[in-house]
Amino acid sequence: MPDYVDRYLQETGQVLESLDRAVRREMLARLGDLRERKGRLFVLGVGGSASNASHAVNDFRKIAGIESYAPTDNVAELTAWINDEGWDRSIERWPQGSRLGSDDAIMVLSVGGGSDTTSVNLVWAMDYAKSVGDRGMAIVSRDGGHAARIGDAVLLIPPPPLDTITPLAESFQAIARHLLVTGLARGVQT
Repeated sequence: MPDYVDRYLQETGQVLESLDRAVRREMLARLGDLRERKGRLFVLGVGGSASNASHAVNDFRKIAGIESYAPTDNVAELTAWINDEGWDRSIERWPQGSRLGSDDAIMVLSVGGGSDTTSVNLVWAMDYAKSVGDRGMAIVSRDGGHAARIGDAVLLIPPPPLDTITPLAESFQAIARHLLVTGLARGVQT
């Protein structure tokens, strides 16, 4: 057990040191611009990342002053879309119904960033957002998946060994988001 604890903490430190500071500054600038133009932020995540999305909405609204929403916070609407359209299209339908536009932004929180076989619902949502001129951001791990390929500002959490990738990726979603929120609240210039 002590070997695992030591290894996990060592990997945590390695991930922290390797996060791209330029991307964090870019995301901070994009969020500052979003707030200035009074755009809305749609935070998308599934699984454990859905909980991080919910927490992000709270922080972006309350602390950073950005109108924010997460489709997974509205269980009735989400399950209605799942019932009528299926899970793969459910997350996409939510920003459509909210009339996502070019003044708005999405932020995807995902371990893998979406692909043809995992988090397909996020892939459809990202493609829809891009089609309306959205400024897409993401905090992802592994190789970044679809989010890394089409996102405008993507913070890639370097993947540790496979047995710790999900807990560290989801932990660093929270760390990165808190950095962005508190940076905006303190008026940090990029």
